[in-house]
Amino acid sequence: MTLVNASPRRKELVRIAARLFVEEGFDRTTVRMLAQAMGIKSGSLFHHFSDKQAILCAVIETGMQHALTLARGALAEAGCSPEVRLDALAKAHLETLLTERNAHVVALYEWRRLDDASRDHLIHLRDAYESLWQKVVDESLDAGLIHGDRLLVRRFVLGALNWTVRWYDPAGPRSPEALARELVAMLTGPAPEPIGRA
Repeated sequence: MTLVNASPRRKELVRIAARLFVEEGFDRTTVRMLAQAMGIKSGSLFHHFSDKQAILCAVIETGMQHALTLARGALAEAGCSPEVRLDALAKAHLETLLTERNAHVVALYEWRRLDDASRDHLIHLRDAYESLWQKVVDESLDAGLIHGDRLLVRRFVLGALNWTVRWYDPAGPRSPEALARELVAMLTGPAPEPIGRA
């Protein structure tokens, strides 16, 4: 099952679907609404997609492929310094959320709506992206740059970055680069004192 192809028209349809899924939610978005927003007849929609589930899968796949491309490019240019690599990956994640915002909001909030076949098709992309983060977090932990449980650090960091889609204003005073630096500064501060009984 290959859901993303090189057709500019299909990519435009996926972008429109992503916007509608964000505005209305996947369940409330009908095939008629999608076709109307795309400027085509409902029946013509199925020339491009087999059903609404295939559209959801294509939207999420588009966002995930974009995230992987940006992340891999950022890490390839970052060199070997764990701090630089952590900063580069955080920046790439924020850029992904801003440049393909709708696709990522859909991935965050509608993943549970995927059927088994779609989830099986996409799981390798999710795992590949998370493995990049795990490698960079491991490098930072091994270098003593950050502290904590490996799994929890990765989940906390990705959770904080993903939540920016709810509050970040691209026209505001902070750029994605500045936000990434702030995050890395928070992560790389001194190790917290252990909590114990007085």
